[in-house]
This record gives sequence, C-alpha cells and structure tokens, in this order.
Amino acid sequence: MILYIIRHGQSTNNALAGETNRTCDPELTETGGRQAALLAAYLAHGALPEFEYGMAATCREAGCGITRLFVSPMRRALQTAQPVAQALGLQPEVWVELHEHGGVFLDHGPEIGVVGYPGLTRAEMEAQFPGYVLPQEVGLRGWWAGGREDRTGCDARAARVAATLRSWATRDERIALISHGDFLDALLKALLRPLAGHGCYFLHLNTAVTRAELRGDGHVEVGFLNRTDHLPPETVT
Repeated sequence: MILYIIRHGQSTNNALAGETNRTCDPELTETGGRQAALLAAYLAHGALPEFEYGMAATCREAGCGITRLFVSPMRRALQTAQPVAQALGLQPEVWVELHEHGGVFLDHGPEIGVVGYPGLTRAEMEAQFPGYVLPQEVGLRGWWAGGREDRTGCDARAARVAATLRSWATRDERIALISHGDFLDALLKALLRPLAGHGCYFLHLNTAVTRAELRGDGHVEVGFLNRTDHLPPETVT
C-alpha cells in the first residue's frame, strides 16, 4: 500500500501574524484555494517519482494513481479535498480521527478560557461538500464533543490511525490523506517509531505531499517528505 500524506491549503488562521482574530474552524484563503487547485492538477497529471528497492525510478504514467482519498472533517481540509477529488474522480471519505491537534476550540483568554465547538454538522457537511462519504461520528450536532485535546490525546489518536494504516499494508491501493500539520507530524512519528522520537518534528507546508510505503512485514519506507513541486515560489506557505 502506498500512502500520500498531504497537508491542507493555507487557512485564514495560517495567514494571521498572531493568535488574535483566529476562528475555530477556518476556511481556506485565496492562496489556499490556489494551492489546492495546483495540488489537484499535480496529483492527477504530475510526474511524482516512484521508488523501487531504494532507487528512484521514472513514473510510468502521469499522476500517482491514488485509489482512495481520506480527509479530516475540518473545513479547510474538506475544501482542499474538493479539487483533488474532482481531478482524481474519487469520493472523499471523511475520517474524523484525521482532525488537527486540539480539536475545534478557541481560547478566549483568562476570563472565559478555552471553549470547544462542535464543528460542521452532518447537514452542513452534506450541503457544502456533496458526495463526501460521512461516517456516523459526524452527527446532527457536529462531530467534536471535546474542549481542547492535549498532546497525549493527539499522539494516541495518531497511533490508532497508524495502526489502521498498518493493517491495510498488504492492500494493492494508493491512499491519500488530507490532514493538518501537527497531526501529520504525530502520524509520521507513530508510523516510524521507534526511529522517530520526541526530539524531531516532520514539517508539512500547506498542500505539501509526503509519500510512504507500508509493507505487510511492518516495514515503512518514506520515499519523500514535504514536497511542494506543484507550487510556484510565491504560493509556498
């Protein structure tokens, strides 16, 4: 099974200089929308390298042959998946556990503190993102019931996702995940443990692509990390 790990496009929160004026479930900026469109075209028609026995090889066909597309339930990831799904002819499958570290929350300061928000409801998601496959966790009142998830919770969630991906290792599939920077760092560490400890961080720029191969014997090979070949320099964020 080949795995493509992708961060969402630039969000309005990403574009802020500080912590003020943040929103709990931000949308893509204009730049983020352009990044998503460029990503979609690249995944469908670009020349991503293939790796066999540790050697780079020329891809026999344009694009990377993705067969399934999973996406976080957060708005910026769902929006990033739209042009990708259209370009690849796939139905995005919402995987709640791909959400960003912390969940849906805002810190309103010392007087109010941290407040959790439910995220998009099932009706809102169906209306704004028709054709997406929604799990039962996306309910009538949203999908997030917590306040602010701590680092331990995020790491445990990443370990669960990694275990599921490992269980699919023998499948003849190419799977793409569209998720978030902090969570993708935690996921790569979970996939690569014990090699990756707490002293490293796997950076993912907006719409950057990481490729990993998961094998049935438990071996994981990272072909490339944080590639932004599809982005002109002025759109790299």
